[in-house]
Amino acid sequence: MSSPLHDIWEAASASPYQPSVSKDSQFFVGAVLLFTAFILTGVFGLNRSIVTLPVLGVPASLAFGFGAVYMICAVGVYV
Repeated sequence: MSSPLHDIWEAASASPYQPSVSKDSQFFVGAVLLFTAFILTGVFGLNRSIVTLPVLGVPASLAFGFGAVYMICAVGVYV
């Protein structure tokens, strides 16, 4: 008796998952993103206005979020 979940499991074993950023380069990508977030946050702090919010604030928060996750994974802390 075959279940659909087992069939999906068997089909997925032929094509393993390949991450977009390899394990070897996660530290570099995380460091670049965190440095970029630090610079953008500093510039946004000096020039706070409603105009610079989408230009500097949103990219800074995204860079910090993804950079933090990449650095956590790169140094081996699993949450």
